[in-house]
Amino acid sequence: MTTFVDRVELHVAAGNGGHGCASVHREKFKPLGGPDGGNGGRGGDVTLVVDQSVTTLLDYHHSPHRKATNGQPGAGDHRSGKDGQDLILPVPDGTVVLDKQGNVLADLVGEGTTYIAGQGGRGGLGNAALASARRKAPGFALLGVPGESADIVLELKTVADVALVGYPSAGKSSLISVLSAAKPKIADYPFTTLVPNLGVVTAGATVYTIADVPGLIPGASQGKGLGLEFLRHVERCSVLVHVLDTATLESDRDPVSDLDIIEEELKQYGGLDDRPRIVVLNKIDIPDGQDLADMIRPDLEARGYQVFEVSAVARTGLKELSFALAGIVAEARAAKPKEEATRIVIRPKAVDDAGFTVTFDEANEVYRVRGEKPERWIRQTDFNNDEAVGYLADRLNRLGVEDALMKAGARSGDGVAIGPEENAVVFDWEPTMMAGAEMLGRRGEDHRLEAPRPAAQRRRDRDAERDEAEQEFKEFGPF
Repeated sequence: MTTFVDRVELHVAAGNGGHGCASVHREKFKPLGGPDGGNGGRGGDVTLVVDQSVTTLLDYHHSPHRKATNGQPGAGDHRSGKDGQDLILPVPDGTVVLDKQGNVLADLVGEGTTYIAGQGGRGGLGNAALASARRKAPGFALLGVPGESADIVLELKTVADVALVGYPSAGKSSLISVLSAAKPKIADYPFTTLVPNLGVVTAGATVYTIADVPGLIPGASQGKGLGLEFLRHVERCSVLVHVLDTATLESDRDPVSDLDIIEEELKQYGGLDDRPRIVVLNKIDIPDGQDLADMIRPDLEARGYQVFEVSAVARTGLKELSFALAGIVAEARAAKPKEEATRIVIRPKAVDDAGFTVTFDEANEVYRVRGEKPERWIRQTDFNNDEAVGYLADRLNRLGVEDALMKAGARSGDGVAIGPEENAVVFDWEPTMMAGAEMLGRRGEDHRLEAPRPAAQRRRDRDAERDEAEQEFKEFGPF
């Protein structure tokens, strides 16, 4: 059984945020010391990190479900919950992260490169953090936000400068074993190589990596044989090396036909037309192999290929090939644009961006509210607590959701859904302004914590509230 896996489907789940705590400080002779509920802890992130010591995705093939830890809930006496621990997942250099639809989310190249696959949920605020001059003793706290969940696909594309391609048993594994210190499995039967082999070659001052890609056959780009599974490993290379067998024992094959077939498969796969090609005529230590190499070399050079005659067994022609590849790799590296320093890109929101949208869903006959803040606030609300529901209504009102619903044509009793269709909170809308919510909106105040107001002040406050309600009634009318 092979221990090399280069494509897996991974199910990640970040940690949930801890719930905030609703607590009132109590001690002897001071039964109402004020709110002291702590905040919930943040949920842990799921982060992919490139680790050079990791060369396969095998661990995720056997254990595809990964979850970070949750944040701990807050407690009384202003004690905040502990943050969840981030989950670090090491991946090989050259790992590409895709969603289920095949869209590229990240291309992880270089030691230490990171990608957050799942963002941990934020912790809920305790009632101590929710207290204000108007809301001195909140009897509720915010719930923690669930962490992000995602189904992603990890694909490994070998990070190599040179890719050896060719028919099975063309001698690619033997060639990489004598050019580098790699020790691949070598035998005289097809498909000996079942996984890409990687070796490091030193030629003068240039050090480069060379990959032995498992054998291609006709139809590989459509999934025949092993080719499609490993064609992705040639995408990052700087030069393609066609290894041709000049001593094949199959009567229906010859090196030129092999080259044409492999080129057709590379063309069908796509994206490799700009890579320089080199042709290596292997196994010239065999008499018939040398004769065939002398025969076809002029034809290959006439096509524009740079041709090298080598023998991995006799170790002839290897030095010239190694230095020629080093020169091409050095030119490719010099032609690459220098990496710029990391820049912070600021994308300010448009001045007319309200942060949410209101649309009418004719199929379900509801007004649908979508936006990051309203949807997060819904998840943070304990709907078993009337005071928490009132606080949510106040937040939505301040954000302008009620004004937007009115402009969209919503009336009292109409259905309103906040969130996506598959996971929305639906309720019958009652406009809070005309329902007296502005007067009842002093939610969370505990008058036992306040100094008594003089009678004259109480009358003035009552008259001001009545005048404000009458003015709103004249402006908007009854609902």
